[in-house]
Amino acid sequence: MGVERAVTRWYVQRQRLLTEIASLEQALVEQEQGEQPPEGAEQREEQRQRLLARLEEAQARLQHLGPCPKPMMG
Repeated sequence: MGVERAVTRWYVQRQRLLTEIASLEQALVEQEQGEQPPEGAEQREEQRQRLLARLEEAQARLQHLGPCPKPMMG
């Protein structure tokens, strides 16, 4: 039972991180494609930096999560 719980928890954490990474990447794409007046360039750059920092943090957490503790099949 303990191994199954660890594997299930790993899959849930991995999926949550992958979803977060995908949403952050989408937010970056939308920000770059959006046409905004030049007055807000500083704010846009700050927001972009925050998004990039959050993206890097999520990718680091995914890397730290590592491989599945035990394969589900086999």
